[in-house]
Amino acid sequence: MLFLACVLLMLAREMPCLASSQSPSLVAPAGASNQARNEELEALLTWKSELDSQSRYILSSWNGSNPCSWHGINCDPCGHVVSLNLSDSAIHGMLHYLNFSLLPNLVALKLANNSLFGNIPPSMAFLAKLTYLDLSRNNLVGNILTQLVSLRSLQVLNLSHNNFNGPISNEIGSLSNLTNLFLYANNLSGFIPKEIGTLKSLNYLVLTKNRITGPIPSSIGNMSSLIKLRLSENQLVGAIPSSIGNLSNLNYVSLRMNKLSGPIPSSIGNLTNLIVLHLSDNELLGFIPKELGKLGLLVDLDLCQNNLGGFLPIEMNNLTSLMCLQLCDNNFVGQLPQEICSSQALKYLSASNNHFTGPIPRSLRNCSSLRRVRLYNNMLRENITNALGVYPYLDYLELSNNELYGELPPTLEECRNLTSLIISNNGISATIPPQVGNMNQLHKLDLSSNDIVGKIPKVLGKLKLLLELSLDYNHLEGHIPQELGSLSSLQKLNIARNNLSGSIPTELGECSNLLFLNLSKNNLDKSIPMEIGNLQSLEVLDLSQNFLTGEIPGQFARLYRLEILNLSHNQLSSSIELTFADMVSLTSIDISYNELEGPLPNVSAFRNATIEVVRGNKGLCGLIASLNPCTTTTLEGKNKNKKLLLILIPTLGCLFSLILVVGISSIICQRLRKSKPSLKDGSNENSWAVLSFNGYMVYESIIAATKEFDAKYCIGVGGHGSVYKAQLQTGEIVAVKKFKEAVEVKIASRKAFEREIHALTEARHRNIIKLHGFCSSSQHSFLVYEFLESGSLKDVLNDEERITTFDWNKRVNVVKGVAYALSYMHHECSPPIVHRDVSSKNILLDEQYEAHVSDFGTAKILQPHSSNWTSFAGTFGYTAPELAYTMEVKEKCDVYSFGVVTLEVIMGRHPGELISSLASSTSSSSSNSTASCWPLKQALDQRISYPNGDMLGQVAFIVKMAFKCLSAKPEHRPSMQHMSQAISARKSIMIGAWEDIKLEELVDPGCFPF
Repeated sequence: MLFLACVLLMLAREMPCLASSQSPSLVAPAGASNQARNEELEALLTWKSELDSQSRYILSSWNGSNPCSWHGINCDPCGHVVSLNLSDSAIHGMLHYLNFSLLPNLVALKLANNSLFGNIPPSMAFLAKLTYLDLSRNNLVGNILTQLVSLRSLQVLNLSHNNFNGPISNEIGSLSNLTNLFLYANNLSGFIPKEIGTLKSLNYLVLTKNRITGPIPSSIGNMSSLIKLRLSENQLVGAIPSSIGNLSNLNYVSLRMNKLSGPIPSSIGNLTNLIVLHLSDNELLGFIPKELGKLGLLVDLDLCQNNLGGFLPIEMNNLTSLMCLQLCDNNFVGQLPQEICSSQALKYLSASNNHFTGPIPRSLRNCSSLRRVRLYNNMLRENITNALGVYPYLDYLELSNNELYGELPPTLEECRNLTSLIISNNGISATIPPQVGNMNQLHKLDLSSNDIVGKIPKVLGKLKLLLELSLDYNHLEGHIPQELGSLSSLQKLNIARNNLSGSIPTELGECSNLLFLNLSKNNLDKSIPMEIGNLQSLEVLDLSQNFLTGEIPGQFARLYRLEILNLSHNQLSSSIELTFADMVSLTSIDISYNELEGPLPNVSAFRNATIEVVRGNKGLCGLIASLNPCTTTTLEGKNKNKKLLLILIPTLGCLFSLILVVGISSIICQRLRKSKPSLKDGSNENSWAVLSFNGYMVYESIIAATKEFDAKYCIGVGGHGSVYKAQLQTGEIVAVKKFKEAVEVKIASRKAFEREIHALTEARHRNIIKLHGFCSSSQHSFLVYEFLESGSLKDVLNDEERITTFDWNKRVNVVKGVAYALSYMHHECSPPIVHRDVSSKNILLDEQYEAHVSDFGTAKILQPHSSNWTSFAGTFGYTAPELAYTMEVKEKCDVYSFGVVTLEVIMGRHPGELISSLASSTSSSSSNSTASCWPLKQALDQRISYPNGDMLGQVAFIVKMAFKCLSAKPEHRPSMQHMSQAISARKSIMIGAWEDIKLEELVDPGCFPF
């Protein structure tokens, strides 16, 4: 027996490979094949020798004759190398020098996160036993699977974060044992081969961040073991295959950032184990299938930036596990799911840039789990006082561009972690609650474009972390609190367009990090504090349209980074040459309408400027064309004024005598020229300086060009006068609107009228016709505009020859242009301008069919807190219904007219019959309302082909918005700012059988037939 035992022991020593070759050991048995060991040793040492010195140092343990003891190497009981793991070892070199054919027993190769470069060597094809290959996070290149498709034992293949290119080979299907396939973050191209569907053992498929094109193969539905599917950030096209619903084990699907189209398949409701579904940044169409409500385990749903539309299915209220819901940048209508946070799980909600109406979801009031909420750019309407709750973890809240009203709730102070509170462009009223001063984590506070009154709370000075404060376009009054100067981190301060008074606090000079400061369009007075010069980080400074006096502080010269400066429309005086000499970063400046004098600084901002930025000053001279050149005396500066006085004093006696003579002569000439015309533009300057004529010459030129308004030069007749085409002596063609009678008879206050004309000449917008000025005499009174050859919108709509070129794209752009112009007039001009006669005859088109709103002859300048009652002016059929019983001028009158013009553009004719029909159906409870006779297809202009695709959706959306403008109640009409923002966004209405849609169904979103 003892002899038998010895024999068996000797056999075991001679035949060690009878043991499992896959059981790693750090000790090599003595019986291992010397030849195999030598070959492995040679392969590893050869590779080491070809690496750089730093890598060789890292592999310093690689010496001697026993690789099983080396760093990163494991062996089996036979002494063969079965595992090479050098991940995260900072190895720099090529795999080309590692002869894998000499490592035939290798089971695991892990070289992730190094600096390997070059191709995968052909010798890797000999690793028949390899089950785990990780070469991720290197700089490897070449065709990704050329050498690897023969590795039939592979279970895990990770080649992510390299520079592999070319297509995925069809032979991928031969790797039937694969469980994990990670190829993301490379440069792969071509299609996903249908053979990938044969990998029925695959659990993880990650192809993110490549350049893969083509459709997702329907064979993917055969991968029954798949748990995670990530194909995002490629260029995939086509529809999501319905076969995806066969993958019942899926818990993670990401197809975001591709070009996928078509609907979301209803079969997705079969993926009951799904936790994450990311479909954002595609071109998906249609509605959210109600089957989505079956995904009770869903935690993260992202559908942003698609073309999805319609109502959200009520079944979405069943998604009680949701922590993240993102629906932004689509075309959804109706209400948000009211019970979306009933389980207190929701943390992130984004539904911005849609058409959602109704209230903020009621379940959000008690949703204490919220972290970030974005609901801006919708039409949500609710009293915000009762809509918001207490959110201890909330970090970001943006509700801008909605129709919210009421007061800010004092409970906001309990949102202790809130860093951004943005509720601009709504109808928030009352005062800013002082409790806001306790929100000490705030970085951004934006309450602009609301109806907030009262004073700026001093407690805002306690918000030490505040970076941006925007309170512009409200009705705030009182002084700017000096406590704002303690906001040392502040980078943006915008409190423009309010009723603030008093002086600019010197403490603002302590806000050393300010990049943007806008205090314009207020009632600020006194001088500009020199401390503003301490704001050396400032890039934009706007103090325009106030009542500031005194000199521009010399300390402004220290604003080295200032790029944009606007000091216009104040009462600033003195010379400016030295102040701006060192402001080399200045690219845009406006100092117009002050009392400044002297030479302009020789800096690029003035060298590249036009006369407009210095107009309305009393004594500037210098570089700008049309500006008087500086005399030698002026250039020498004020330090020589004393010498000048010494010269002038002896001549005063002579001058006095000369003045008497000239004065007497002037009186005589004035009587002789009493009937000559005058020019008015609201300033003492020549309105037609740009035409190189003085006012009288322009008047005479217009009279001559029209042969004293001969009928053959008439191009249009309106209620207030006629329009003539006049070519001046300069060759420039202008449009002249001549009033029926001299305006002296019509205007009670000449000075007030001149202020209105001045405001109109200052209006600068690409969609507003340029008004040059106003001429009046005892014989003729007229307005002078720029001339556009294409005529009016009404002319084009009535011209059967030109109508065929007026396609839907041009019509949509016309509507947008008019909206932009009216938004500018209502919300950016100071004081705001109401046109009062928006109609198709007052919208002119250039050669590219760009819209230009014209004819401000009846415009009324709105002064805040003053009566805006006036006599009727406008065009019947376009005026708001309230003007039938009141003459109060409001911006919402223009909004109504805009709605009429918009329908006229879409229908090709005045929509009077349609408006009457809809009005009667609204007031009637009969189910047989006459409006039902107006299908959308029938209402569209029949003279051009029907719109299709996305253009059809845009047209439907514009019609829907037009009906909002036609509300009988002015307070229910949107502002033109809201309109311009809505139609300029990527908005369209998703509709199927659009021929059957009735126009009245566009009036109320709740009736939309989705």
